[in-house]
Amino acid sequence: MDADLAKALAAVMGLKADVKNATFDSIIPGLSAHKFDLGMSSFTDTKEREQTVDFVTYFSAGTSFYVSAKSPVTVATLADLCGKTVAVEKGTTQQTDAESQSKKCGGRKVTVLTFPDQNGANLALSSGRAQVGMADSPVADYQVKQSSGQFKLVGQPYGTAPYGIAIPKDTGMTAAVKAAM
Repeated sequence: MDADLAKALAAVMGLKADVKNATFDSIIPGLSAHKFDLGMSSFTDTKEREQTVDFVTYFSAGTSFYVSAKSPVTVATLADLCGKTVAVEKGTTQQTDAESQSKKCGGRKVTVLTFPDQNGANLALSSGRAQVGMADSPVADYQVKQSSGQFKLVGQPYGTAPYGIAIPKDTGMTAAVKAAM
Protein backbone atom coordinates (compact mmCIF):
# COMPACT_ATOMS: atom_id res chain seq x y z
CA MET A 1 0.00 0.00 0.00
CA ASP A 2 3.00 2.29 0.41
CA ALA A 3 3.50 2.57 -3.37
CA ASP A 4 -0.17 3.52 -3.82
CA LEU A 5 0.05 6.06 -1.00
CA ALA A 6 3.21 7.57 -2.51
CA LYS A 7 1.46 7.97 -5.87
CA ALA A 8 -1.60 9.53 -4.22
CA LEU A 9 0.53 11.98 -2.22
CA ALA A 10 2.47 12.96 -5.32
CA ALA A 11 -0.77 13.55 -7.24
CA VAL A 12 -2.12 15.81 -4.47
CA MET A 13 1.16 17.74 -4.59
CA GLY A 14 0.99 18.06 -8.41
CA LEU A 15 3.92 15.68 -8.87
CA LYS A 16 4.47 12.22 -10.31
CA ALA A 17 5.95 9.58 -8.00
CA ASP A 18 8.92 7.55 -9.22
CA VAL A 19 8.52 4.54 -6.92
CA LYS A 20 11.68 2.44 -6.44
CA ASN A 21 11.84 -0.93 -4.69
CA ALA A 22 14.64 -1.20 -2.14
CA THR A 23 15.43 -3.51 0.73
CA PHE A 24 14.03 -2.21 4.00
CA ASP A 25 17.40 -1.75 5.67
CA SER A 26 18.73 0.33 2.73
CA ILE A 27 15.99 2.97 2.69
CA ILE A 28 17.05 5.22 5.58
CA PRO A 29 20.71 5.21 4.47
CA GLY A 30 19.42 6.00 0.95
CA LEU A 31 17.48 8.96 2.32
CA SER A 32 20.57 10.23 4.15
CA ALA A 33 22.56 9.96 0.90
CA HIS A 34 19.75 11.81 -0.95
CA LYS A 35 19.18 8.78 -3.18
CA PHE A 36 15.45 8.97 -2.29
CA ASP A 37 13.17 11.91 -1.45
CA LEU A 38 10.77 9.87 0.72
CA GLY A 39 10.96 6.50 2.43
CA MET A 40 7.69 4.62 2.64
CA SER A 41 7.84 1.07 3.91
CA SER A 42 5.72 0.79 7.03
CA PHE A 43 8.39 2.59 9.06
CA THR A 44 7.86 2.68 12.79
CA ASP A 45 8.61 6.24 13.89
CA THR A 46 11.19 5.64 16.62
CA LYS A 47 13.42 8.08 18.53
CA GLU A 48 16.46 6.29 17.08
CA ARG A 49 15.27 6.76 13.51
CA GLU A 50 14.29 10.39 14.23
CA GLN A 51 18.01 11.10 14.78
CA THR A 52 18.58 10.35 11.09
CA VAL A 53 15.33 11.32 9.30
CA ASP A 54 12.21 13.40 9.80
CA PHE A 55 8.80 11.70 9.86
CA VAL A 56 5.23 12.45 8.91
CA THR A 57 3.24 9.97 10.98
CA TYR A 58 -0.05 8.70 9.60
CA PHE A 59 -1.01 5.38 11.21
CA SER A 60 -0.49 3.22 14.30
CA ALA A 61 0.37 -0.45 14.21
CA GLY A 62 1.88 -3.08 16.46
CA THR A 63 3.68 -6.35 15.89
CA SER A 64 1.87 -9.62 15.27
CA PHE A 65 3.02 -13.22 15.38
CA TYR A 66 2.00 -15.76 12.76
CA VAL A 67 2.70 -19.47 12.31
CA SER A 68 2.02 -22.29 9.89
CA ALA A 69 -1.72 -23.01 9.90
CA LYS A 70 -1.01 -26.63 10.91
CA SER A 71 1.41 -25.68 13.67
CA PRO A 72 0.57 -26.28 17.32
CA VAL A 73 2.93 -23.42 18.28
CA THR A 74 1.26 -20.62 20.18
CA VAL A 75 2.91 -17.30 20.95
CA ALA A 76 1.21 -14.67 23.05
CA THR A 77 4.21 -12.61 24.17
CA LEU A 78 7.86 -12.10 23.30
CA ALA A 79 8.77 -14.42 26.20
CA ASP A 80 7.00 -17.25 24.33
CA LEU A 81 9.65 -16.99 21.61
CA CYS A 82 12.30 -18.53 23.88
CA GLY A 83 13.50 -21.82 22.38
CA LYS A 84 11.86 -21.12 19.02
CA THR A 85 13.13 -20.16 15.57
CA VAL A 86 11.70 -16.86 14.32
CA ALA A 87 11.75 -15.37 10.80
CA VAL A 88 11.92 -11.58 10.43
CA GLU A 89 12.81 -8.96 7.85
CA LYS A 90 16.25 -7.38 8.30
CA GLY A 91 16.33 -3.93 9.92
CA THR A 92 12.83 -4.11 11.41
CA THR A 93 11.68 -3.54 14.97
CA GLN A 94 10.76 -7.24 14.98
CA GLN A 95 14.41 -8.18 14.46
CA THR A 96 15.39 -5.92 17.34
CA ASP A 97 12.63 -7.29 19.59
CA ALA A 98 13.43 -10.95 18.86
CA GLU A 99 17.18 -10.45 19.37
CA SER A 100 16.58 -8.53 22.62
CA GLN A 101 14.23 -11.24 23.87
CA SER A 102 16.81 -13.92 23.10
CA LYS A 103 19.20 -12.31 25.62
CA LYS A 104 16.51 -12.78 28.31
CA CYS A 105 15.85 -16.45 27.56
CA GLY A 106 18.75 -18.09 29.38
CA GLY A 107 19.53 -21.47 27.82
CA ARG A 108 16.48 -21.40 25.51
CA LYS A 109 17.55 -18.55 23.23
CA VAL A 110 15.51 -17.36 20.27
CA THR A 111 17.03 -18.37 16.94
CA VAL A 112 16.45 -15.29 14.79
CA LEU A 113 16.56 -15.79 11.02
CA THR A 114 16.79 -12.45 9.23
CA PHE A 115 15.94 -11.96 5.57
CA PRO A 116 16.34 -9.02 3.19
CA ASP A 117 12.60 -9.01 2.49
CA GLN A 118 9.29 -10.32 3.80
CA ASN A 119 9.14 -13.00 1.11
CA GLY A 120 12.25 -14.66 2.53
CA ALA A 121 10.79 -14.66 6.04
CA ASN A 122 7.55 -16.17 4.73
CA LEU A 123 9.43 -18.87 2.81
CA ALA A 124 11.35 -19.81 5.97
CA LEU A 125 8.06 -20.23 7.79
CA SER A 126 6.28 -22.14 5.03
CA SER A 127 9.28 -24.46 4.51
CA GLY A 128 9.56 -25.27 8.22
CA ARG A 129 12.92 -23.54 8.76
CA ALA A 130 11.19 -21.17 11.19
CA GLN A 131 8.37 -21.80 13.65
CA VAL A 132 7.16 -18.22 13.99
CA GLY A 133 6.98 -15.17 11.76
CA MET A 134 6.85 -11.63 13.09
CA ALA A 135 5.84 -8.48 11.22
CA ASP A 136 3.97 -5.23 11.72
CA SER A 137 0.35 -6.11 12.43
CA PRO A 138 -1.06 -4.90 9.07
CA VAL A 139 1.76 -6.69 7.22
CA ALA A 140 1.26 -9.94 9.20
CA ASP A 141 -2.49 -9.75 8.63
CA TYR A 142 -1.93 -9.29 4.90
CA GLN A 143 0.59 -12.15 4.75
CA VAL A 144 -1.90 -14.49 6.44
CA LYS A 145 -4.70 -13.45 4.07
CA GLN A 146 -2.47 -13.92 1.02
CA SER A 147 -1.12 -17.31 2.14
CA SER A 148 -4.09 -19.35 0.88
CA GLY A 149 -4.52 -20.91 4.31
CA GLN A 150 -0.82 -21.66 4.94
CA PHE A 151 -0.44 -19.20 7.85
CA LYS A 152 -2.51 -18.12 10.84
CA LEU A 153 -2.17 -15.27 13.33
CA VAL A 154 -1.49 -16.21 16.95
CA GLY A 155 -1.67 -14.09 20.10
CA GLN A 156 -2.46 -10.39 20.07
CA PRO A 157 -0.49 -7.51 18.54
CA TYR A 158 1.93 -5.80 20.92
CA GLY A 159 3.94 -2.58 20.91
CA THR A 160 1.57 -0.30 19.04
CA ALA A 161 3.54 2.63 17.65
CA PRO A 162 3.16 5.27 14.93
CA TYR A 163 4.00 4.56 11.28
CA GLY A 164 5.69 7.35 9.41
CA ILE A 165 6.88 8.51 6.05
CA ALA A 166 10.64 9.01 6.37
CA ILE A 167 12.05 12.20 4.89
CA PRO A 168 15.70 13.29 4.76
CA LYS A 169 16.51 15.61 7.67
CA ASP A 170 15.90 19.33 7.32
CA THR A 171 14.80 19.36 3.66
CA GLY A 172 11.69 21.43 4.31
CA MET A 173 9.52 18.72 2.75
CA THR A 174 7.91 17.57 5.99
CA ALA A 175 5.22 20.30 6.08
CA ALA A 176 4.30 19.74 2.42
CA VAL A 177 4.01 15.97 2.83
CA LYS A 178 1.96 16.42 6.01
CA ALA A 179 -0.38 18.84 4.23
CA ALA A 180 -0.77 16.42 1.31
CA MET A 181 -1.51 13.55 3.70
